[in-house]
Amino acid sequence: QVQLVESGGGLVQPGGSLRLSCAAPGRIFSTYTMGWYRQAPGQQRELVATITSGGGTNYRASVKGRFTISRENAKSTVHLQMNSLKPEDTAVYHCNARNIEYNYWGQGTPVTVSS
Repeated sequence: QVQLVESGGGLVQPGGSLRLSCAAPGRIFSTYTMGWYRQAPGQQRELVATITSGGGTNYRASVKGRFTISRENAKSTVHLQMNSLKPEDTAVYHCNARNIEYNYWGQGTPVTVSS
């Protein structure tokens, strides 16, 4: 059983910032593509950002320029820095680790953007 441990969610006002973190086992982190997905109430889960083991990144259009995904290799941790948050960013954010054979999910951390 692979555990992805997320942290950093919470309540923030519009325009504010949050940083999400996801710790993974080292044997997973070093070779898998890591990513963040989100699911708002009544909505499908959607991709937010991914980062490959080589550092290549991909973002959904609505977060480009506001969110940054990064890898901290020494701690086997992936971060999602979220700036200029909007109410429509409200969702449960899930960490993901995948390769050609396997696909693992974290439990999720809630993010609420509201005044």
